[in-house]
Amino acid sequence: MYLNCHSFHSLRYGTIPLQDLVQQAAACGVEAMALTDINTVTGTYEFIKACSQANIKPLIGVEFRSDNKLHFIGLAKNREGLAEMNRLVTKHNFEGMPFPAQAPGFNNVAVIYAMEDVPDHLKENEYIGIRPDQLTKLYNQDWKNRIGKMVILQPVTFRTKKEFNLHRVLRAIDRNIIGSKLSTKDHCRPSEIMIPIQQLAGKFADYPQIINNTETVINQCNFDFDFKTPKNKKYFTQNSQTDLTLLTRLAYEGMLWRYGDNDSKAKARIQKELKVIDELGFSGYFLITWDIVRYSISRGFLHIGRGSGANSIIAYCLGITDICPIELDLYFERFLNLNRKTPPDFDIDWSWKERDIMLRYIFDKYGADHVAFCGTNVEFKYRSIFREVGKVFGLPKEELDALAKNPMARHDKNHVVAKVQEYGKMLEKYPNMRSMHSCGILISEEPITNFTALEMPPKGFPIVQFDMHVAEEIGFDKFDILSQRGIGHIDDSVKLIKKNQGIDVNIRDTSISKDEAKCNEFLGRGKTIGCFYIESPAMRGLLRRLKCDTYKVLVAASSIIRPGVAQSGMMKEYIFRHNYPDKFEYFHPVFEQQLGETYGIMVYQEDVIKIALHYAGVPASDGDILRRAMSGKGRSKSALQKVKDNFFECCARKGHPLQLSQEIYRQIESFAGYSFCKAHSASYAVESYQSLYLKAYYPLEFMTAVINNFGGFYRTEVYIHEARMSGGIIHNPCVNKSEYQTTLYGKNIYLGFQHLKSVESRIAESIVLEREENGDFCSLEDFINRIPIGIESLQALIFIGAFRFTGKTKNELLVIARMIMVNFRPDNRNLMLLQEPVREYKLPMLPRSPFEDAFDEIELLSFPVSVTPFNLLQTSFRGDVMAKDLVKHHKKTVRMLAYLISRKQVPTKMGDMYFGTWIDSEGEFFDTAHFADCLQKYPFQGGGCYLLLGQVEVDYHFPTITISKMAKMPFIPDPRYSSTDEKRFQAQQQIREDVSSTQRAPYPQEHEINLPRFKMSG
Repeated sequence: MYLNCHSFHSLRYGTIPLQDLVQQAAACGVEAMALTDINTVTGTYEFIKACSQANIKPLIGVEFRSDNKLHFIGLAKNREGLAEMNRLVTKHNFEGMPFPAQAPGFNNVAVIYAMEDVPDHLKENEYIGIRPDQLTKLYNQDWKNRIGKMVILQPVTFRTKKEFNLHRVLRAIDRNIIGSKLSTKDHCRPSEIMIPIQQLAGKFADYPQIINNTETVINQCNFDFDFKTPKNKKYFTQNSQTDLTLLTRLAYEGMLWRYGDNDSKAKARIQKELKVIDELGFSGYFLITWDIVRYSISRGFLHIGRGSGANSIIAYCLGITDICPIELDLYFERFLNLNRKTPPDFDIDWSWKERDIMLRYIFDKYGADHVAFCGTNVEFKYRSIFREVGKVFGLPKEELDALAKNPMARHDKNHVVAKVQEYGKMLEKYPNMRSMHSCGILISEEPITNFTALEMPPKGFPIVQFDMHVAEEIGFDKFDILSQRGIGHIDDSVKLIKKNQGIDVNIRDTSISKDEAKCNEFLGRGKTIGCFYIESPAMRGLLRRLKCDTYKVLVAASSIIRPGVAQSGMMKEYIFRHNYPDKFEYFHPVFEQQLGETYGIMVYQEDVIKIALHYAGVPASDGDILRRAMSGKGRSKSALQKVKDNFFECCARKGHPLQLSQEIYRQIESFAGYSFCKAHSASYAVESYQSLYLKAYYPLEFMTAVINNFGGFYRTEVYIHEARMSGGIIHNPCVNKSEYQTTLYGKNIYLGFQHLKSVESRIAESIVLEREENGDFCSLEDFINRIPIGIESLQALIFIGAFRFTGKTKNELLVIARMIMVNFRPDNRNLMLLQEPVREYKLPMLPRSPFEDAFDEIELLSFPVSVTPFNLLQTSFRGDVMAKDLVKHHKKTVRMLAYLISRKQVPTKMGDMYFGTWIDSEGEFFDTAHFADCLQKYPFQGGGCYLLLGQVEVDYHFPTITISKMAKMPFIPDPRYSSTDEKRFQAQQQIREDVSSTQRAPYPQEHEINLPRFKMSG
C-alpha cells in the first residue's frame, strides 16, 4: 500500500533512517512497500536487505523532482526498470535539464502521478496517485471516470511532529532561507506519515477498485537482485580460461625478471596463488590492474602499488607492486583466500600531476558507460550542523560562529539556542550531500546505470550514488587509484637531475635505494626532512631511538608509528626490545620462530595469521578470518565466538596448556584491532628509501622538487632551509631567471613566482611565457611594456628584488615604476615605450638598511631569505649548547636560542602538552617537550625565535629538552618605518609556525603495557 516512502537519503528532505523506516513498516503490518527517494537510488540495496530480514516485499523506485517540484514517481517492475530510471536521472544530472512533466516511454516502470499533475492521457503503465484527503474529489464525475487508473498514494517522509519540524529545518537549509520564510510548497504535508496498514486500507474501504489497482502495481513490481555474483568486468580477454592463460604467462615472465629461472620457492608460490585466483574468479581483476600499470609505465609515470595486494607474488611479478612477499614472509592469505568473501584490494599511487591522466585512460579504455567513482555520503558534522540550523532560526553571524567553534557546554543558554541544539543533535549522522570517494573506481561488466544513477561532480568524473561498502555488498571490487605528493617529489627529482646534471637515475629499480649504505646512515641520524612518510618529528625521533639502519627495521618503524600500535604501548615495547635484546625472553618458541624479526611482538596484521597457524595449527585462511573478526570488520559476536572456539579446539588438539593458550589469545585479541598490514608498511618503506636515496645523493634536485610539490609535513620555508643546509644558494624570484615554480641552476635555487602572495598566477605565467618567446627583459621599462601588470603586483616584484639585474636600488625602481604607470595606458603597450629610448632618471641617493630586504621578504613570503631569522634578533646570544651536542648533556639543564619550526598538541593524563621542533643558529634540528604546568606560565606566542631553558633527556639515543621556561625573543625594529611608527614591530607577527594536534588517548606507561617479557612458567 505504501508506494511513496522517503528515507533520509532524500537529501535535506526525508527524516527517517533507512533501517528505522523498514522497522516502522514491519510494526505497522506492512507486507510490501516502495522506497522512492528523491532523484536517487542511494538506499536501494540496503533497503532490499532490510526488507528481506523483515519479510516485507521491497519495491524499488525513484521520486522525480526538479527544483523540489514533483513530476512523477517511478516503480521498477524488474532490474530493467531500475536501469531505465537510472538512465533518466543520469541524463538529468549530467545535462542539468529539468525532468519532463510526463514520464518518457518506460517499458519496465510503473509511473504514478499526483492528482495535481496528471497528464490528459495516461499510458498503460501510468497511474494516478490519490491521497486519503483527496477522496472527496471522486464526487466529481471527471475524476470518477478515471478511478480505473487510481492507486493509493500515502507518502511517508517523517514519523513524529518533532520530525516534521526537523523536515522543515532541512527544507530551510536546502533553500538557504530562515524557517519563517518557508512556504507550503517548500515542505511536505503534515499527513506524510506511516499508519497501520489496516487503518490506511480502511480509508479506501469505499473504493475497492483503488485498493485492487494498488495491489496490481505491487504484484507487477518484482525486483530480484543477486548479491552474490561479481558485478565487475568479468574478463580482460575473451573468457576466464584465456584470462588465466595470459595471467599465468605474465606471472612466469615476471618471475624470470624478479627471481631468475631457478627459484623453486617463487615458482611454488606462483602456482599456489594462481590456483586461488582462478577459483575465486579474480584473473580479470589482476589483468585489468596490470593493464593500468602497464599504461602508466609506457607513459614514463612512476607508480607505487601498496595495500594488502603487496602480499601477492603475482602482483610483484606483474610489476603492480615492488614488494617481494618471500623476502618479507608475507602471507598471500592476508590478501586473498578461499574463505575470504570480501574483494581483493590494490592501492596504486601516482603523482598528483599524473593521476587525472591515468583516470582518463581507465574511463576511455573500459568505457564511460562501465566506469565510475564510488560515491560517499557526506554527513552533517558538528560545526556545519549548528551553523546551518542556527541560520534557519535566524541567528546572526557572530552567534553562528560561536555555536560552530565552541563545545555545547559553552553555548548561550536561551530557548533559541536550545532549539538549535535539539535539532542539531537529531541531524547527527544524517547525510547532507553526496560526494566522490577519494580513490575507489568501479569497472562494471554491465552498463553501470543498470545498478545506479550517476552524478557528475565538478572534478569531471562520474560517481555512483552509493558508497564503497554498498559496492562491496552488491559484488563490486573497486580499484583504488590514488595520488600523493611523495611520488611527485621523486618523479620531479629524477627529471631535475637529468636536466641539471645530465644523469639518468632509474629510481624504479628499487635495488639501488633499498638498504643502501648512505640511506641507512641518514635513517639512523633522522636526516629525513622531505622524505615520504619518515619526515615528521615523531618519525625522525623513532628512527633515532631505533638507530634504524636496515629496510626491515624501517618497515617495522613504519608500522609501529601508527596511532593504534603506539596507543597500545607496543611502540615503546618494540623500542625497548630492539635496544636491549638480552633483557627479555620470547613468550613461547613459536614467537621466536615466527616473530623474531619484531622481538616477539605482533606488529603486523600478518602476525596474527602466523601465530594462529604455527601455535594453534589454524589454517592460514582461517587465521585471516580470526584477524578480521577481531578487528571488527563487519563480523557479528556469534561469528567471533565461533572463531574463538575453533582457536581453542585447535590448541587443545596440539596439546597446549589451556592457560598458555588463553594468554596467547589475549595477546592476539589486544593486537588484532590496531595492527597494520605489513605489506602496506613495506610499500611505504620502499618509497621512503627512494626519496631518501635522492636526498642523500642529489639533495638540491630533491629539495627543489619537494618545494615545488608542496604537501609535505612542513611549510615551504623549512624545505628552503633544508636546501640551503644541503649546499644550495637561495635566490629571491627574478623576472629573468625564475619560473612559476622554483628552479635550479647548478647550485643556485631561484624561488618561483608562486611563492609571492601578491602576484597572481596569471601574471607569473605570462612573465615566463613572454621571456621564452621574446627573450630576457632589458629593464623595468621593457618589462612594463611587455607584461600587462598593475602597480600593486609590480611593486611586489620590486620589493622582492625581481629587478636586481638592472643594478638599480628598490627605491629608484619604485619611483620609475610610479612615474611610468601614472600615465601609462594599456592600449599604448607595444607602441609608446618601444618608440622611445629608455629614460634615465636622476634620483637622490636614499640610504637603505641591509635588513630592509629581509623585512620585505617576510612581508611577501612570510620568511626571510637574504638572512636567517637569527640575524634579525636584538640579542647576539645564540645559546650555551648547540643541537649537535645535546646527546652529551643527559640530565643537564641547558639554555638554547632557537627558531620554532612546529609544535604538536598531545593529550596526557596531566592535561594537554606540546612537542616542539626547532632549529638552532647552526640550522640543526632538535626537539622539546612542554608539559601542561609549564605551558600555563610560558605559553607559545606564535612563530619566531625563543630563549629556552630545560633539562635534556636522552631516550634511547634521542635527546629531548623538557622545557621549564621559555620566552619569545624580539626582532630589531623594522627599519622601513620611522622610530615612532607602530608598524616597526608588525613584521615579526607574520613569521609562521606549523601547528598540529591529535585527539588520541594518552599513551600507556611502561607498567600498563601488559606484554610479558618472560616465558610463562608451567
